[in-house]
Amino acid sequence: MHLDLTDRVVVVTGAGRGIGRTLAQRFTTERAHVAALDLAFEDDLPTEVTRIPCDVTEPTSVQAAVDAVVDRHGRIDVLVNNAGTNVDGRVADLTWDRFRRCLDVNVGGVFLVSQAVAEVMKPRRRGRILSAASFAAIVPSVGSAAYAASKAAVVQFTRVLASELGPYDITVNAYAPGMVPTAMNGFADLPPAAADELLDTLSLRRWESADDVADLLVFLASDAASYITGTLVDVSGGKLATQIPARAHR
Repeated sequence: MHLDLTDRVVVVTGAGRGIGRTLAQRFTTERAHVAALDLAFEDDLPTEVTRIPCDVTEPTSVQAAVDAVVDRHGRIDVLVNNAGTNVDGRVADLTWDRFRRCLDVNVGGVFLVSQAVAEVMKPRRRGRILSAASFAAIVPSVGSAAYAASKAAVVQFTRVLASELGPYDITVNAYAPGMVPTAMNGFADLPPAAADELLDTLSLRRWESADDVADLLVFLASDAASYITGTLVDVSGGKLATQIPARAHR
């Protein structure tokens, strides 16, 4: 199967670091034109990537960023709603400001950017919108009320938007990464016993890499995925499986 993204215009939010940065790099290697949206950027994005400052929680900032992409490239073929934040804490301990901030970024950002980009895609009657959800949307844990609620909302928003944009031949899907060590979650810094406990909940029993996520998104952005829409695609390494796998060779 040949997944040709040559000259596709791809927008990736939250592309200044972490998974988003890897996604921007990967789409560039696939010969797409990539616009990276974020509040700030680290220095190792490819020079071919267009960096556009954007606060996904602010409508005027989002519209200005989308307009900048269209002014430069004339269209948008693929949107990856990667920008997100995590807010830990039991319900009794959460403040309204922290809870609201999680929803503003994780849900509001997906809404605002998708809304603006969809208006660019509709006249061309083609496009891909891909939004980061999480296994927490299906299997939440204690202390994840804000994050789990926000990601569950992304899944349902995706399903509704897929139905609304289907007549324009625009597909809309969410994806559920697993445990990718990032600065946001600190998985890589866990002591061995804590890491083992988390890895025991995965069928594949290894940390996920950002490249694992990128592999899926390249497929979903391609013509090969033209009949997939309105779904949550699990790329969690088996986090949603019902069994706890036995440890191998221990």
